[in-house]
Amino acid sequence: MTPVWNHKDLCALGDHSPGELMAILDTATAFKGVGERNLKKVPALRGKTLVNFFVEPSTRTRISFELAALRLSADVVNIAASASSLEKGETLLDTARNLEALRADLIVIRHKSAGSARFLADRLQASVINAGDGAHEHPTQGLLDAFTIREKLGRIEGVRVAIVGDILFSRVARSNIHLLTKLGAEVTLVGPPTLVPESFSSLGVSVAHSIDEVIGKVDVFNLLRIQHERQRMEYFPGTGEYTARFGLTKKRADRLPSECLIMHPGPMNRGVEIDSDVADSGRSVILDQVTNGLAVRMAVLYLCSGGAPFARIETNE
Repeated sequence: MTPVWNHKDLCALGDHSPGELMAILDTATAFKGVGERNLKKVPALRGKTLVNFFVEPSTRTRISFELAALRLSADVVNIAASASSLEKGETLLDTARNLEALRADLIVIRHKSAGSARFLADRLQASVINAGDGAHEHPTQGLLDAFTIREKLGRIEGVRVAIVGDILFSRVARSNIHLLTKLGAEVTLVGPPTLVPESFSSLGVSVAHSIDEVIGKVDVFNLLRIQHERQRMEYFPGTGEYTARFGLTKKRADRLPSECLIMHPGPMNRGVEIDSDVADSGRSVILDQVTNGLAVRMAVLYLCSGGAPFARIETNE
């Protein structure tokens, strides 16, 4: 089947079909090879301008989008909220329209308000890429997580994935849930009842309230940071109690099958959700996620600019 992508924006993975999501992953596979060459650049977006508009702070996501655009030969402008007219009372839409009037072709936005990316996408001709909107979604993080799983295990369908931690306030978790369930993975959410309510089961996932319930029963552990900035203190049981019940300690990691992948979207709280020895172990693919994020974001920028998706090349190796 020829992969298809006919969208100028990427605001939420929940908006897209399995075929469209696979088109992004397959295109990312093709672009990953660019980063392995001596000349890490292609002219796919030459003459295009990308604006990184980050109203919330970010390091790895902003740099990853910037490098992705530069490797596609686009021009890049970085804007932070503290350096924009938002600080003077200008609306988000007026700021974005001014950027478009300056002929920005792609706007990558991170914002504290859920739905902000979709709000702009519906009103601008420029392509809008969601780099995280409140506790709603973080589409490219979900895509790079799925890309890493497929790269390491050879498939997504049937893979058993545990997402552990602050699910209620996590945009990463929501993007992973939408993408992985659509592509046939078996997803279990793990965390305290305050952060993983049973209502999540309506999304086609299982819910567990102890990490020991799923040790040895999953192929992937994706450990999330506690979103202290988005929650009230009563949601969180306390650092010591959380680590005791939900942290991937070295003792727990020793009970995992050798082929079990350990993932984390970063930044990590070492000694809380994950032990340092586990984060740095051979089963950890955390740095692979960072590398794969570059390929995924290249694919997203290319496709939303009108590029044709690449088909996955199957081999017998």
